[in-house]
Amino acid sequence: MELLLLVISAIFVNNFVLSRFLGICPFLGVSKKLGTAMGMTGAVMFVMTLASVVSWLVYNYVLEPLDLVFLQTISFILIIAAMVQLVELALQKLSPPLYRSLGIFLPLITTNCAVLGCAVMNIQNDHSLIETTVFGIAAGVGFGVALLLFAGIREVLDLAETPKVFKGTAIALVTAGVLSMAFMGFAGLVK
Repeated sequence: MELLLLVISAIFVNNFVLSRFLGICPFLGVSKKLGTAMGMTGAVMFVMTLASVVSWLVYNYVLEPLDLVFLQTISFILIIAAMVQLVELALQKLSPPLYRSLGIFLPLITTNCAVLGCAVMNIQNDHSLIETTVFGIAAGVGFGVALLLFAGIREVLDLAETPKVFKGTAIALVTAGVLSMAFMGFAGLVK
């Protein structure tokens, strides 16, 4: 039951993008097309999950026993950078069109604060390895839900007759704000 609450919380209640406002750069930058958003969702989910697990292992079996906890942030960033390199190499080989469409946003996953935030929150909340894995997956799914919803809305808005002053970024930001308020409605569900 506790794992289910962790999943619901990470996806809806404490969504990294729409409630915690982490990972906004790829949220706004890669959400113009649904296909690109799906590719970014998969990449972020993979990196977030794997980086969470590896960060937990490094923290609990290297940093803490050797009293090097002060190196937590830099070690987590290095782990995330390594995971992003793996994803980048895999996409370059397996799906060159997706690799090109993600462009600069793929290497920017390294600096995506949602991925780092997930790894840090696992340590701060004293999650076990299983909870860390579940939280990493659920946070990635939450990121994906927000990104795919936003991409779908943006595709529909491109076809809609939007007033000239709201075209482009303006309507995207208004839409993101409304979507964020909708997700904040879940805030009373889980503590």
